[in-house]
Amino acid sequence: MDILEAIAARRSVRKFKHDPIPEEGIQTILKAATQAPSGKNQQPWRFIVVQSDKRAEMVKVMRKGMEKIKAQGKDIGSSEGTVRAMEEAPVTIFVFNPHGTAPWLAHSIDQMFNDVVNLQSIGAAIQNMALAAQGLGIGSLWICDVFSAYEELREWLDEEGQMVAAMSFGYADESPEPRPRRPVSEVARWV
Repeated sequence: MDILEAIAARRSVRKFKHDPIPEEGIQTILKAATQAPSGKNQQPWRFIVVQSDKRAEMVKVMRKGMEKIKAQGKDIGSSEGTVRAMEEAPVTIFVFNPHGTAPWLAHSIDQMFNDVVNLQSIGAAIQNMALAAQGLGIGSLWICDVFSAYEELREWLDEEGQMVAAMSFGYADESPEPRPRRPVSEVARWV
């Protein structure tokens, strides 16, 4: 698949078949992530792969965090739909910035600058994962709703640093239509 075709065809998948992803597919996706550009070549990413029987634990931990937020009277947004997709997906990969800290903690100006650079690099790694999966015929969902259970998931995963996102992967059991995009003329200008 041509890279521009892969970009145009990629969709956020929320319904997955239960077919397992071969180990070499997961390795290919992770290798693509590590080939992303990174500021000062710091490669500020760590990946934790959750699959098989650990998926049920992951969902339980995610729901525990969501219940805590609901009990505080806060909105959990799209987290309920996201956790259902995570439950169906054969693989979820959590993405961490080992040099970062939780966004709500105090940061020096230097730390904020470093976090921005590292988050840009991690975003490129996540996009590489999505495009590699697309090229392999594997659906993906980039998940930011992990913030609904941020502390619970970090503790369960036993990982330090800043949890940035997660991505669920599996063979798609749906074919979402493309979402509307603003035309280039609305989002870019030449000087």
